[in-house]
Amino acid sequence: MKHGALLRKISVVGVSAACCIALVGCGGTNYGYTGGVAATVNGAEIQEDTITKYIQDFRTSSDLTSDDDWGNWMKENSFDPATVRDQVIDYYVENELKKQACDEKGITVEQSQVDDEINNMKANYDSDDAWKQALSSAGLTEDQYRESVEAGLLDEALEDAVAGDAATADDSKVLDMLNTYYTMFNGAKKSSHILFASGDTEKAQEVLDQINAGTLDFAEAAKQYSTDTASAADGGNVGWDAINSFVTDYTDALDGLSVGQVSGLVTSDYGIHIIKCTDEFTCDGKATSLSAYPQEFVDYISNIVKDQSKSTAYSNWFNDYKAQADIQNNDMPENVPYNLDMTKYDNSDSSSDNSDGSSNGASADTNADASATEDSSESSNEKSSDSENSGQ
Repeated sequence: MKHGALLRKISVVGVSAACCIALVGCGGTNYGYTGGVAATVNGAEIQEDTITKYIQDFRTSSDLTSDDDWGNWMKENSFDPATVRDQVIDYYVENELKKQACDEKGITVEQSQVDDEINNMKANYDSDDAWKQALSSAGLTEDQYRESVEAGLLDEALEDAVAGDAATADDSKVLDMLNTYYTMFNGAKKSSHILFASGDTEKAQEVLDQINAGTLDFAEAAKQYSTDTASAADGGNVGWDAINSFVTDYTDALDGLSVGQVSGLVTSDYGIHIIKCTDEFTCDGKATSLSAYPQEFVDYISNIVKDQSKSTAYSNWFNDYKAQADIQNNDMPENVPYNLDMTKYDNSDSSSDNSDGSSNGASADTNADASATEDSSESSNEKSSDSENSGQ
């Protein structure tokens, strides 16, 4: 799961996605292949060896180092060496264009921002060794990962600069999306909790007994006793389960509660919880007003709609910017190591299968864009507060 989060941070589209090596910029390193220039972007050169290394790294990481495995993979995914090269070149072209646009607009990223992003990612790992192992598994050095983080932050800043004004959410669109995805919210429960340290069972039971006896208010108990200080300030409120991620122990206990009901002691990796169900929501997807939904759901979907609007505006702007650029792609050298005569594979229907009937190689991701709703939802979840996570 943690490796997956790391890979999502650095992956790019098409063939490049499978490479999982986010080398940014045009790169002038000669890796000892053929040399030469693959393409120019407004005069800036993209070196042929940079493209070759990217493809060769992909072959290595995907166990496609033999000519037959590589040829069969290309056939299965409707590629040939030239189209693979074109996709990788396009990735570098777009990176260079975004870099040039940032330079034109004076957009920069502070190194402290990059440090913060990397430190936040490192915090998901138990040790520095585990972090280095995650990088190694992704085929990255920390410097390469750092470059990818910086490129991502620059891209976000560029999007804000050219499309930030488009981040709007019309009420009718928000309501339509709420009704369309109403099953996500139907049956949702809102809860509060009081969190105790794992070894503090006696105190937790004492507080629970007082709450059940009616001598101690739940919200006041959260403020006084909960180690989750962020939610404690709000009476233990950790929000709706439909738009927050809670650990299984917590959700299992919450599922069994009715509104106003308090759980027993619930143990999770975070400690000992006392959970109270504070609200439950039902809907049928036929609401005619936003007021039919809790404000938290309205805000959640509004942010998704805003992100979609901004993303569309940014994509349109970038496509226009790219169309106006002077981009020159040079012919593929015949002697690049990934070049094959594909006629052998075009005429064979069985060579792609192993003797055991299984298919070899990695599958290509040919989708250029992920779902805007999924990206926005992930972004919203990543911004959940620490208090929500600890209540999880």
